[in-house]
Amino acid sequence: MSELSTRPALITKVIPDSIGAEIGFEPGDSIVAVNGQKPRDLIDYQFLCSDEFLELEVLDSKGKTHKLEIEKEYDEDLGVEFETALFDGLIQCNNRCPFCFIDQQPPGKRETLYLKDDDYRLSFLYGSYLTLTNLTQKEWERIEQMRLSPLYVSVHATEPEVRIRLLKNLRAGQILEQIKWFQERRLQIHAQVVVCPGINDGEHLERTLLDLAKFHTGNIPAVASVAVVPVGLTRFRPAEDELSAVTAEKAREVIEQVQKIQVLLSKRKGGQKAKKQNAKSRCIWLADEWFLIAGLDLPSAADYEDYPQIGNGVGSIRQFIQQFETAFEKLQPMQVEPPRKLVWVVGNAVEKAFEPIVQQLNQIPGLSVNMAALCSHYWGQTITVTGLLTGQDLLEALQGRDLGDGILLPSVMLKQGEPRFLDDMTLEQLASSLKTRILPVSGVEELISAAIGLATAEVEL
Repeated sequence: MSELSTRPALITKVIPDSIGAEIGFEPGDSIVAVNGQKPRDLIDYQFLCSDEFLELEVLDSKGKTHKLEIEKEYDEDLGVEFETALFDGLIQCNNRCPFCFIDQQPPGKRETLYLKDDDYRLSFLYGSYLTLTNLTQKEWERIEQMRLSPLYVSVHATEPEVRIRLLKNLRAGQILEQIKWFQERRLQIHAQVVVCPGINDGEHLERTLLDLAKFHTGNIPAVASVAVVPVGLTRFRPAEDELSAVTAEKAREVIEQVQKIQVLLSKRKGGQKAKKQNAKSRCIWLADEWFLIAGLDLPSAADYEDYPQIGNGVGSIRQFIQQFETAFEKLQPMQVEPPRKLVWVVGNAVEKAFEPIVQQLNQIPGLSVNMAALCSHYWGQTITVTGLLTGQDLLEALQGRDLGDGILLPSVMLKQGEPRFLDDMTLEQLASSLKTRILPVSGVEELISAAIGLATAEVEL
């Protein structure tokens, strides 16, 4: 991208007691250049600001330009946050994957829901997945020069014709050569395979996993991990997409297939004495959703090792349960006074897994928690993960129901930094319609704190 397309980095937050606060930065100010260079993105900004001496060109909120000189410790952060991590715009996706969630939404919602990104910088910074089909030679060179590793890559299939069919892009067939490129430069990727029944499952899935496992060797394996994920479909998807939903039978089939491959690879690795130090590191992981769809128990916490694909739904439920059990032990003895009754809303996919949590909460004298495990009629799904529930789903399911003293609402349902659901209903609108308090909770500690009545943010009528 050209320098002309790079916008000043707009500051939205200044951390108290930071260098930025001491200098007098305010939200609305923008950083134009650092040591004479215009940062294209947060990666450039962090790299340029790692020096001990900085010359900043700053544009204040009134449009006046300032030149500042800063002396600081090496790698000390300025303490400012920006409107976006990309100052030169988003690299958009040119694939037409039939299972893309962007294309499975109704029209007329907020603009950001329809942005298709395939940006390696967001992959490096935040773990979002890209396909590698949109990278220019200049961007490949930047990945190498700046050692932007690991990246998170949507592979789906290693057979060229299958991957081209899935991504609807002729460049998609180069994936094995691209992974070899990472291997030759001692760079890494975390891979994901979204399984679409009838397209990349069965023998194609086996071929893909065995191909990727070949790159899981050495001290710096090019493929650090592989997550196998079931395709998610909504009622808004195109009619001609040739996709089929994952049934319970199909989920059990895939679990059995992948577990056999895991055992095979474990035996191969264990038989090579030179690599015994890496024997613990499993390569292939099944997303929790497979077990939820199949109606099977989740693997134990030990099976997830260091949770390399937790951001992709591999082990997140087991980790949540484990964290809850640890935190709950510290509560004893505990009594809630005055007594309170709450409804905890979750997707029905996790109903069985979270039942023990509800039982434990209800052991606390004075506390009554009822789980409302919902599916999404909005998306047309019979089995729904918590993060996809919309305001409309909650309104339909909870209206007229005894909600006690309020709703415990997982924040994963909301837009980051804004109390708004995927269907654009706001938290305030839902609270008003249901005539109850809503307590957004993120993680185990907030769930417990809100349940027992400690201070937490809430939305009221």
